[in-house]
Amino acid sequence: MPFAVYVLGVGVFCLNTTEIMVAGLIPGISGELGVSIAAVGFLVSVYAFGMVVGGPLLTVGLMRVPPKRALVWLLLVFVAGQTLGALAYQYWLLVVARVLTALAASAFFGVSAAVCARLVGPERRGRAMAVVLGGITVAQVVGLPAATFIEQHFGWRASFWVVDVLAVVCIAAVVLKVPAFAGSRDLDLRAEIRAFRNLRLWGAYTTNALVIGAVVAGFSYLSPIYTDATGFNPGTVPVLFAVYGVATVVGNVVVGRFADDYLRPLLLGGLVALTVVLAGFALVVSYQLPTIVATVLLGLIGLPLNPAMAARVMSVSNEGPLVNTVNGSAINVGVVIGPWLGGLGISAGVGLSAPLWIGAGMAFLGILSLIPDFARSPAEVR
Repeated sequence: MPFAVYVLGVGVFCLNTTEIMVAGLIPGISGELGVSIAAVGFLVSVYAFGMVVGGPLLTVGLMRVPPKRALVWLLLVFVAGQTLGALAYQYWLLVVARVLTALAASAFFGVSAAVCARLVGPERRGRAMAVVLGGITVAQVVGLPAATFIEQHFGWRASFWVVDVLAVVCIAAVVLKVPAFAGSRDLDLRAEIRAFRNLRLWGAYTTNALVIGAVVAGFSYLSPIYTDATGFNPGTVPVLFAVYGVATVVGNVVVGRFADDYLRPLLLGGLVALTVVLAGFALVVSYQLPTIVATVLLGLIGLPLNPAMAARVMSVSNEGPLVNTVNGSAINVGVVIGPWLGGLGISAGVGLSAPLWIGAGMAFLGILSLIPDFARSPAEVR
């Protein structure tokens, strides 16, 4: 495997850690900047909104830019945004920083996938993509717990600085190890735009937004849930996040292994299970042992549905970059809506279980969104 593939994987890890680490920094940011828990949770939605808007536009805009140069410039923008976040002493500056880093991240994922495909032959493309996108999973297992630990011992700004330094190292690695390619000319805009006339594709996008929105609605507020609702010691929170991350890795391996052969049962069964787990989590949120069990189950069932969701998008449409970039945007629509609704529930006085109930409701809507497409015969769906 070319070393450049691992460089791209570290870059994806870096960018995804920034996206999710706010969930572990809520107490520090809320206390220092004097804003509510819901306002800090909104920073997750802001990041996702930046990816929703930036992804498709930048995918098209970077078509003629040599990939290596694009990667370097995107990482430079990311470093600028991350530095602004680390220095922000007002909430609105942190919002601007999140938008900048999100715009860079949205395009970095797409360009990295294109570079990865060029670095290896077709027979190793799947393995190479697993390494690159594995950065997302490692961010759950290592990035989030590490950022939470750093926040508790050195302050939330230190978490921003550590990711910032890692991004600078990634820039140097890209310059030294990623080969230069000519600008990409593989994107047939007319053919890709025609794919969006397919209503089944939009149905898949809707399901994906609801699934991820359901997971992130609860996940974004896990830190205060653990400490304020369940009564865990703050020092236990990084451990719980690590447990969640390990469960996500296991679930991702299992779903990825069976997604091709059992797409429909995995999606339907997974959504039913996700609905039950989130509702159950809300009911037992005051008890420590059931909360740990619910955390493990949420990790096993929630985000690991991603491979099956992506397979469904490609099965009803095509494997083109724009179709899959818009899928990422659809997923991030869920990331925008989930924490926002969860924050509204908390602000309305429902309590810290509100995001979990809202997540269960979104998962149930996800089940309903499967009905029109899954009512077709298996041959038609696949």
